[in-house]
Amino acid sequence: MVTFNYNSKNIQIFATKLRKLMNIAVNTRLLIRDKLEGIGWFTYESLKRITTQHPEHHFYFIFDREYDPEFLFSDNITPIIQYPHARHPVLYYTWFEMAIPKLLERIKPDLFLSPDGFLSLKTPVKSMAVFHDLNFEHYPQDIPFWTRRYYRTYFPKYAAKAVRIATVSEFSKDDIVKQYNVSPDKIDVVYDGANDAYHPLTLAETESVREEFTGGLPYFIFIGSLHPRKNLANLFRAFDLFKKSNPSEVKLLIVGAKKWWTREIDIAFNRMVFSDDVIFTGRLNIDELAGVLGSALALTYVSYFEGFGIPIVEAFRCDVPVITSNVTSMPEVAGDAALLVDPFNPESIEEALYKSYQYESIRQELIIRGRRRKDMFSWQQTADRLWESIEKAVKS
Repeated sequence: MVTFNYNSKNIQIFATKLRKLMNIAVNTRLLIRDKLEGIGWFTYESLKRITTQHPEHHFYFIFDREYDPEFLFSDNITPIIQYPHARHPVLYYTWFEMAIPKLLERIKPDLFLSPDGFLSLKTPVKSMAVFHDLNFEHYPQDIPFWTRRYYRTYFPKYAAKAVRIATVSEFSKDDIVKQYNVSPDKIDVVYDGANDAYHPLTLAETESVREEFTGGLPYFIFIGSLHPRKNLANLFRAFDLFKKSNPSEVKLLIVGAKKWWTREIDIAFNRMVFSDDVIFTGRLNIDELAGVLGSALALTYVSYFEGFGIPIVEAFRCDVPVITSNVTSMPEVAGDAALLVDPFNPESIEEALYKSYQYESIRQELIIRGRRRKDMFSWQQTADRLWESIEKAVKS
């Protein structure tokens, strides 16, 4: 007969052994080298911390293509390549409803975690989704027909399937509850963060960056995918109004890939009087992004729908004033540290451009308020909150 001595040391050892039993499969299809955007950065920053800080657990990272070893953050990760590439509604279905169930049956994880919200309806494995926003429910016209049809068919089912949902703002949580009739007790708000690369620049650094991108001239900046909801059409109209009423050498720097460039955006741009003062950089790496943001007059982030709005926090970290929208999650993230505008009114946006350009006192007050607010959001806090949500999901 074996007697177990229940002293504190043995209890600790026993608890550690129990914790080692957790195996978590993660949909990491958006971890693609040099192509990380909002959800990709969320996946990268949160999973990098979770996997390294919880070595007692094992993680299966499921890619839909060859992966970069950079994404294997620690020794407790097993990478799996599961084809086909899931980048089209037909392939979404093939990957999530045919390939993933078979894979999960083979590896038998305790939880399937999906940072991009997609789940598999045909697996009995406990599943947890991260829903970043439901823009496609409010502005379906902004998304290609078959993509929006897939989203609007399957995301309500994913919400019902998930044992737990994480999301990135109280706004998004309320939206999920209303749109999909989900209990608020099932949803955890984890927020987004900002990369440590973003920090204030010296005057010499600012001058160097401006020289490279605008020939030394000051500029407003937009950062993000060039998607209709980012409201570039009204930003172009507002910038034109600003230039007409404020003759200056100020430029507008647009940072991001033209993946979603639409006819409306194209028309608004081609009707600009000052289109020559708009500079498109394309996609930039993280160090370049930190440089161009830190050297800007102000961030112009006037989307009409966001689940969070990571560039807002990035600008706070760079001591750069923020102009953002007064709708959806943006007031929640910006608080009192931004000029809030009506994104549907170019004159409202133009007024904020004017204030941030003309009044140094306003600029400095926004910078001070941004410094106070920036520490409310960090990727470490995101990872900690997401891990707490994962634990709840496994125990459910």
